Amino acid sequence: MTPIDYIVLALYLLGAVAIGLLAGGRQRDADDYFLGRHKLPWPALAFSTVATETSALTVISVPATAYTGDLWFLQLAFGYFIGRTVVAMLILPLHFRRGATTTYAFLQERFGATARRFASVLFLVTRALGDSVRVFAASIPVTLLSGLPYWQSILLTGAVTLVYTYTGGLRAVVWVDVIQLVLYISGGVVAVFLLGGAVDGGWSAIAAALPAEKLSVIHLDGGFASGQWLFTGLVGGAVLSMASHGVDHLIVQRLMAAKDLRAARFALMGDAVIVILQFALFLAIGLGMFVYFGGREFAAPDEVFPAFVIEAFPTGLAGLMIAGILAAAMSTLSSSINALASSTTLDLYAPLTGRDDSVHLMRVDRAFTLVWAAILVGGAILFRFASQGTPVVVVALEVASFTYGGLLGGFFLGMFSKRAVQRDAVIGIGSAVAVMTVLWSIQQFGVTDRFVNGLWYALIGSIVTVGVGVLSSRMRGGDGGDASSSPGTSTSSLGSV
Repeated sequence: MTPIDYIVLALYLLGAVAIGLLAGGRQRDADDYFLGRHKLPWPALAFSTVATETSALTVISVPATAYTGDLWFLQLAFGYFIGRTVVAMLILPLHFRRGATTTYAFLQERFGATARRFASVLFLVTRALGDSVRVFAASIPVTLLSGLPYWQSILLTGAVTLVYTYTGGLRAVVWVDVIQLVLYISGGVVAVFLLGGAVDGGWSAIAAALPAEKLSVIHLDGGFASGQWLFTGLVGGAVLSMASHGVDHLIVQRLMAAKDLRAARFALMGDAVIVILQFALFLAIGLGMFVYFGGREFAAPDEVFPAFVIEAFPTGLAGLMIAGILAAAMSTLSSSINALASSTTLDLYAPLTGRDDSVHLMRVDRAFTLVWAAILVGGAILFRFASQGTPVVVVALEVASFTYGGLLGGFFLGMFSKRAVQRDAVIGIGSAVAVMTVLWSIQQFGVTDRFVNGLWYALIGSIVTVGVGVLSSRMRGGDGGDASSSPGTSTSSLGSV
């Protein structure tokens, strides 16, 4: 990097803090801090949701899938669209019942406080593990491009993010996310133009030089073990999207900040469309780089895009692209810190202590914001040293995918089963997590060849949760157990099992 690139990067970091502080404004109470007083416009929430679910890994890895393969990833994008549509119709209304403040309030309303706490703890543990690794992973391209040591990249990302997240709450996080999305998408657009200029004949020549198989989107072969199989993308991706956007507090918190259900639905479906366009952009970059590099092999696929930035981005624009990668990392980190802190405060602290004073809860949440920031940044630094030949990084990256099914299944159990009570829900969710842990371990550690792709984990976990929950309720007998175990049976009016 040149001095100009460093100046561009510094200006971005200072600008992100300034925008966050200005957008956050003065936080008066918990509703302001957690949900922006439900006054955030749906386009901003749509942009923020995309930025939140887009880590630096996405910016680097999506082009790599097209470089090493073809356009199969678009199947997954359309699966995501299907899943978000189901969430908009079935699950979002549950989050807008009776002024709920967290994703897991429905589980308390339907089953009881223990079910809510159990789901919240599951979210906290898996999110902390997964996002610690994502912060570490984001430091890899930043270190490669800037020359900063890993620990400095991690601390820089964490410190800048913490300033506006702590001060401005969700409102600051959302508006900075909007800027960050625009920034890294702009970096992608710049890459497209540079590729067109770097190859004689521009993009028409790139298209002509591509082998026909590089333009394939639909794959009808492969089966359950393949991520490229059409049904893995459409069905597995749809259910995974239902879990991530329906029961993961990281995403749902943004949707709950909309002024009403209609606005939340607009935000969610706007997110679905933007994700498809975003995937198409970065896949096109991957195809362009295939022609630019002549199909050259790299030590790892994720090195392709950073290599292109080093070779082809002029002074100043390289700093912009690094800022874009940092932006993707910071949007994930800020959202994770905010969601972890709010879930800890509202799902665990407030019910256990009986404190419901809004100003007090905001102060407690800020304290938890500092705690979770330290955990995520510290975890990322530890993963840097633990990544040398040990599976712990891979474990943390995939753990969320097989806990999603338990959480989504818990919601389905509450929606469609009148008989199920709190004990059935907890047993069902716990069984799903146990089964998915065993399944993942069998495949991960070579006990057998991989026979099911990770994109199917959410569906399998949901089926296990509902199946075990229903079986438990029928073995118990009766109409639904004691009233204390099933405080909200009216929410199951969507159907019964």
